[in-house]
Amino acid sequence: MPEHIKMPDVVPLVRYLANGVQNVFDYPFPIFASEDLKILFDGAEQISGFVISGAGVSSGGSVTFDNPPVDGVVVTLERRMTFERLTDFVEGGDFAASAINTELDFLVAGLQQVSRDQISMLRFDEGEIPSSVTLPSRSVRAGKALGFDGNGDPVVVSLAGSMASPDFTAVGSGSVTRTAYDKFSDFVSVKDFGAVGDGLTDDSLAFQQALSAHDFVFVPTGTYIVHSTIALGSGQVLTGAGDHSQIQTSSAITLIHMTGSYAQISNLKLFGGDVGIKFLGSGSPCVQNCAVDVSVWQSQTGILLDGGNDGLKPTYWNNFTRVLVAQPFVNGIHFMRSGAGDTPNANRFSQCRVYSLGATTSGHGVYVEEGSFNNSFTDLEVNVNGTAQACVRCGAGSNKSLFVNLYTESFNSVPNVRLDAGSIETAIYNLLSASDGSAIWDLSGGQYTAFNAGYPYKNRLQRSICTDFTATLQRYDTEYIDSSGSVILDLSHSVHLVSSFGGALTVYLPNAADSAGVMMVVKKIDSSKNIITIDEDGGTGPDGQAYYLGGENDFMMAMSNGAEWFVISTNRAPGNTRYYDGSGLYDIDMAVDVYLLSSFGGALTARLPPADAAEAAGRVVTIKKMDVSAHSVTVVENGGSGPDQSNQNLTAQYQSITVVSDGGQWFILSRYP
Repeated sequence: MPEHIKMPDVVPLVRYLANGVQNVFDYPFPIFASEDLKILFDGAEQISGFVISGAGVSSGGSVTFDNPPVDGVVVTLERRMTFERLTDFVEGGDFAASAINTELDFLVAGLQQVSRDQISMLRFDEGEIPSSVTLPSRSVRAGKALGFDGNGDPVVVSLAGSMASPDFTAVGSGSVTRTAYDKFSDFVSVKDFGAVGDGLTDDSLAFQQALSAHDFVFVPTGTYIVHSTIALGSGQVLTGAGDHSQIQTSSAITLIHMTGSYAQISNLKLFGGDVGIKFLGSGSPCVQNCAVDVSVWQSQTGILLDGGNDGLKPTYWNNFTRVLVAQPFVNGIHFMRSGAGDTPNANRFSQCRVYSLGATTSGHGVYVEEGSFNNSFTDLEVNVNGTAQACVRCGAGSNKSLFVNLYTESFNSVPNVRLDAGSIETAIYNLLSASDGSAIWDLSGGQYTAFNAGYPYKNRLQRSICTDFTATLQRYDTEYIDSSGSVILDLSHSVHLVSSFGGALTVYLPNAADSAGVMMVVKKIDSSKNIITIDEDGGTGPDGQAYYLGGENDFMMAMSNGAEWFVISTNRAPGNTRYYDGSGLYDIDMAVDVYLLSSFGGALTARLPPADAAEAAGRVVTIKKMDVSAHSVTVVENGGSGPDQSNQNLTAQYQSITVVSDGGQWFILSRYP
């Protein structure tokens, strides 16, 4: 039977005092997964810069930090789990010992966690009968302290001293007087937690402690050096005084990590790091966060939106306004998925800019590697170095990305917009493409829509329905075919100019069932006598039969109703005539209307096709003897009895016969003389 965690009677928390040298710290209690271990420096949670080992081991494990914690910092290792039911036992199903052991282990661990939480609580002595512990209402206890009356029961007590004095009254009608303490408590600064902002001191812990204690933290003017990730949880706000409030790092870390929802970062300048701002849910979805008036400088990737490994913690609906990503070394803005989670979807960028400013950018200005459902960019500018792969790129996992009023600029043939194979339904409206590379480099097979975008053709509209359309000039996508044998047409072109100079050719229309509403034109453009036969791939052909083009400039236009092809119009050039000089047997192929035959070299037999042949039914053809010899031209029928049920002889120069087939036999319409 597989081994399971055995839960010892141990408090799931241990603390150490760092000495600046030690970087490995043990925890003597079991955890189920590394996510169950919470790591704090002086009460501030750490989310990166360490490796956890020993998950699933009954005796515990250890934490190894990339860099030893600073001397004097209290390192706390605590098991902190999310309470959830892991196993569901089916009525009448197997009852595995491993499953119940795991469930019981989890319950015991949860009880230990609750017990640990209660240790630090204020509580009544076990020998005392508690009195009421309900706090007075907010309006009664505001501006007062908690005290105890003569009976030892909690009461509110008026504050005495300077903090109780009315220190501040706002200017304006309706303002009320507040104490200095109340006023100072409106929001806190990172400097309230020891941050220096001198560009020299490591202020990492001050940021972490401030955000651990408060949801709104102000960053005053200064340059703040950090070597650990600053994490913003759900609902938190980190704001500064614009570019004068700088947060810098020289470490290969994520500088700002948005881990939850409804958080905001604003009015800050961020500098350095592997990632400037990362959006990835940790314990909850990463949705409805925003970055406003932020600049990100010299990060490997400026802004990263990661779908992660958990589909229940998606990266959706985040908003970016007036954000500058300057001098990125790999990607300016990158959408991706590091695991099996969902793609980053429906995120919004407005009035943002990516600018290399001479930095060597090896990736892309904007790279939507994976992302769906209208990740939109409005009024976006991307100006990247000529070392980049593209100003904007939509990867194979991009679906319905939207760009409106996009400006792109580069050099060295960097494409303005690159669409990879697999990307679908990209929409580009109003593209100013100032790079000397392709305006739109399409590898997607046309899976995009463009309006006033691209070069030299500004628009690409996909399948659409229009109830009233006025066109001043129409152009048709035209395909030229010069071949013999057979060619199967696809739906990429509507007009086909076909040459059969190299030999007889059969052109197959697409199957009508796959071509509802499609109109196609096939035109023979060569002067050879080689026939072009028009048929249908897997169907009966236009008007239910094969169609034949024999003369130069003969054409046929057909339309599909989804069930079959119908001939809309056709052209047989006036005076469509063929001249032949020979002897023996000559087959009338019905490719032209008039056959001028010379039998000067010997008797000649002109053989009509069977009257019921597809190329003959309903057709009129004239045969005329052109030479002065005594050799006759005999008109016969292949497999039949001939016109008017007999062979017809043309024995003198200029004698002619005109015949027609009703699909059953050949009839003589006229004979001259």
